[in-house]
Amino acid sequence: MESTSQLRKTLKDLFESQRLGVLATYGEGQPYSSLIAFAATNDLKYLVFATTRATRKYANLSAESRVAMLVDNRSNRDSDFHSAIAVTALGKAEEVKESERDHFLKLYLAKHPYLEDFVNSPTCALLKVSIDRYYMVNRFRNVMELHMRR
Repeated sequence: MESTSQLRKTLKDLFESQRLGVLATYGEGQPYSSLIAFAATNDLKYLVFATTRATRKYANLSAESRVAMLVDNRSNRDSDFHSAIAVTALGKAEEVKESERDHFLKLYLAKHPYLEDFVNSPTCALLKVSIDRYYMVNRFRNVMELHMRR
């Protein structure tokens, strides 16, 4: 079993190494998942992503802010059953306030500089997920939980 500090380091390393995650939203009576480019804050309290306001995910988030996000490091090989890590983050998503925009935009663009035109488009929303908890699974069945305190 990993200590809290080891778990935090594992999460940070995973989030630094992975550019994409799967965001699960809920709308029209059913779940909906989307592949997104994301960044994490150093304290792990927030995951940040961008989407245009005309997307289904944005409409879903406008109606229901609770989300789940999956980030993993699988390689689609048999070895994944022993070495892959998958993390599910649970939290609430909201559009970044203007007063916070520079901070979160800088974080996002440090990881995804090629998305600068997209994220600065007037039709694009920069969103943050305030994390309630993380569930990390490794070695196929070893589950650890990290509750985030605010």
